[in-house]
Amino acid sequence: MSRRVVRQSKFRHVFGQAAKADQAYEDIRVSKVTWDSAFCAVNPKFLAIIVEAGGGGAFIVLPLAKTGRVDKNYPLVTGHTAPVLDIDWCPHNDNVIASASDDTTIMVWQIPDYTPVRNITEPVITLEGHSKRVGILSWHPTARNVLLSAGGDNVIIIWNVGTGEVLLNLDDMHPDVIHSVCWNTNGSLLATTCKDKTLRIIDPRKGQVVAERFAAHEGMRPMRAVFTRQGHIFTTGFTRMSQRELGLWDPNNFEEPVALQEMDTSNGVLLPFYDPDSSIVYLCGKGDSSIRYFEITEEPPFVHYLNTFSSKEPQRGMGFMPKRGLDVSKCEIARFYKLHERKCEPIVMTVPRKSDLFQDDLYPDTPGPEPALEADEWLSGQDADPVLISLRDGYVPPKHRELRVTKRNVLDVRPPSGPRRSQSASDAPLSQHTLETLLEEIKALREQVQAQEQRITSLENMLCELVDGTD
Repeated sequence: MSRRVVRQSKFRHVFGQAAKADQAYEDIRVSKVTWDSAFCAVNPKFLAIIVEAGGGGAFIVLPLAKTGRVDKNYPLVTGHTAPVLDIDWCPHNDNVIASASDDTTIMVWQIPDYTPVRNITEPVITLEGHSKRVGILSWHPTARNVLLSAGGDNVIIIWNVGTGEVLLNLDDMHPDVIHSVCWNTNGSLLATTCKDKTLRIIDPRKGQVVAERFAAHEGMRPMRAVFTRQGHIFTTGFTRMSQRELGLWDPNNFEEPVALQEMDTSNGVLLPFYDPDSSIVYLCGKGDSSIRYFEITEEPPFVHYLNTFSSKEPQRGMGFMPKRGLDVSKCEIARFYKLHERKCEPIVMTVPRKSDLFQDDLYPDTPGPEPALEADEWLSGQDADPVLISLRDGYVPPKHRELRVTKRNVLDVRPPSGPRRSQSASDAPLSQHTLETLLEEIKALREQVQAQEQRITSLENMLCELVDGTD
């Protein structure tokens, strides 16, 4: 009689734990828009959440340390004229975030390290090119200032945010609404899912579909797809009977799935969050109150169920912290930011270890904040893997770095004659924007100081009157 051998894995005992009440972010009016995006984006400095806003679209940006109750007058990022549908932090600059909206535009914002006195209303740049709502954003993993957007016009546009130019326009690949877009590790390929039930692998620079699979999941509800570090595609979708399902596919052989597993009956779309360092994928369903996680390996059945983190409240959205923002001293391998109706709650995934020493096996070198390529290099055909950093001594976010935008003259395509313009001249639009912001801040602070001085004067007068009265 053979004994069943338990699979060896350092992640078998990963457990999830909600943060204490004082570590949550309270009194945030999370957006009620019907849209299947995460509504939350987080990096080692800031937490951003799409919120309810009258007469337009807005999101709130909080320093990670600003836990507790959020003041109802806390400044928002407001500039869109219709609801914000997706937000994404730049992987190479922790102070830069992009937002996509129902108003057909994408806006890129510079977030200051200090708390602003009033709403941030002026984006560094507005990108206009879609004819319908823009619901998906994704920064390129290795090239500086390269941003992808996908809209309700079934078009994918890849932008150079540093110049405001369209680098690539993929307008004939999808006959219907695009549900998800994901870059591979070095940003040479895209995996997309679409309402036509087709999973596509696209080479954006060649402008061609290099592989596709119809009905990777047979149900009509939206599919999601992410690349794994081995180059496979992990998908979530629905069966014909509306059972939720997950799949693993080899793009070189789309005929048969590497793995296909039915899960449960629920109509919430499963958002996959994949960690390439541990090869763990976390599945968070909108409206669910649980996070299920699986390890993807080279041996059958390839997708191994690990555990489920369960709570009482359903999630409205979810933020996923990049690896460099985790606490390595506590063997933290993932951190989520779960959106409730009126608050955001951190959830920490931990590997239980007795030692306090740095765990090399849990923390291989991970992508850092430096880009490996410039936008023009990537467009010309170059590829490069992410620039990795060690987390052995923890990660300290770099100081505020300004996004420099140099708008090129799209009417004059001739090379400029004479000496090249100086850096300060080319940066004039941004410098002007920064100057106005600083002047506003100074003016507001002066007003506060004047109010305080007036209060002090009136208190001193009251004190004098009291002293005179006692005499």
